Amino acid sequence: MHKKGGIIMKKFMIIWLGQLISSIGSGMTAFAVSIYVYHLTGSATWVSIAALLAYLPTILLNPVGGILADRYDRRLMMICGDSFSALGLLFIFISIHTGHAGVLPVCIGVTISSIFVALLEPAYKATVTDLLSEEEYAKSSGLVQIAGASKYLISPFIAGLILSITDIRAILIIDMATIFVTVIAVASVRKSIHAVKPNMDNFKFFKEFKEGMKSITCDKGVSSLVILMAFMCFFIAFLQTMMTPMILAFADVKTLGIMESVSAVGMLIGSIVIGILNIKKNYSGILMISLMAAGFFMAMTGTTTNLWLIVVFCILFFTALPFVNTCADVLIRVRIPNDVQGRAWGMISVLTQIGYVVAYAVSGMLADYVFGPMLMEDGILAGSIGRIIGTGEGRGIGLMLIITGLIMFAFAFIFGSRESIKVMERSGADELVNS
Repeated sequence: MHKKGGIIMKKFMIIWLGQLISSIGSGMTAFAVSIYVYHLTGSATWVSIAALLAYLPTILLNPVGGILADRYDRRLMMICGDSFSALGLLFIFISIHTGHAGVLPVCIGVTISSIFVALLEPAYKATVTDLLSEEEYAKSSGLVQIAGASKYLISPFIAGLILSITDIRAILIIDMATIFVTVIAVASVRKSIHAVKPNMDNFKFFKEFKEGMKSITCDKGVSSLVILMAFMCFFIAFLQTMMTPMILAFADVKTLGIMESVSAVGMLIGSIVIGILNIKKNYSGILMISLMAAGFFMAMTGTTTNLWLIVVFCILFFTALPFVNTCADVLIRVRIPNDVQGRAWGMISVLTQIGYVVAYAVSGMLADYVFGPMLMEDGILAGSIGRIIGTGEGRGIGLMLIITGLIMFAFAFIFGSRESIKVMERSGADELVNS
């Protein structure tokens, strides 16, 4: 039995290592694309559009990928998702290498990749469940989170160093190579893992969507929390998208890469603290306080051009996020019946991440055409707010982050203290005791 468990864990580690390598590669490409587009256009709008196109298809198609992952060979879906996502990278590489550099090829390429990533992510999550027991999954969840966070922790640092000596083509080649490694890793263990047989009995695609949505809308607490998390994603996306043009206004690419990687260490710190504290109660209160803290530190990042202070505020911002995610996850899990959790989480993923989509669509235009001009040397706010936070390129984004962070702080306090969310914890605890 012990030997069998060791073999299963070995298979998991092979797949996990492949996903870790692939995540680092995709994170490097995301970083390089944002730099490339900004240098090409000098526009925050185009940076946000590229981010939108790299994200939107995956969000919209994730529920489809989740349903398919429950009915078809998950390892084959991972292989296909990874392999075909490389086509988008190849398209960008060929366009640049043949002298057809421009924003349009980049937008087309990231869209192609994003479409096929929608097949990969649900299949990977389901594969972890295939391989491991609940006890083993609890032990391995840290590894799964590290693989997902590596694109923020490691990728910007490596990509920043590479871009300081060469261009985006080197990053694209590395990313395609990491995909090749991942495909080999999954293929090497595919035959030895039991595959899900296609089951089309009584399968009605839109009925399954409807059931997932019903599990959310019928519970006032869950629906309130989903709305709160959607707004949280909206606010966070402003910082994620606008950090690149704001920092590049007074620093180089290498510095930006190091800053982003160091800032993301906050996620590790938050996760470690959660593990030590072993939180078992007061989830709604911790959720509200963490969201308020995240909003405050986001606002503080916009107040200065001092790189050290920005890094400190970003670390504190990212430290708060694991508390938000953990508390929201627990509150929802104790309220939704187990037999519809898969479909429910698919819909929750779409609904909450709509906030990212909206922010990606509007943040660049707000920076370029509203806040940016206000804080130029001759802008209407140069003599007032500009005296406090500075004027010139990037300072409009700083003001935008201040306003966004303060709104996030207020929204977390007002919405997070709603009785419908507090009731979730009390009733959920009662259900757990009764069971």
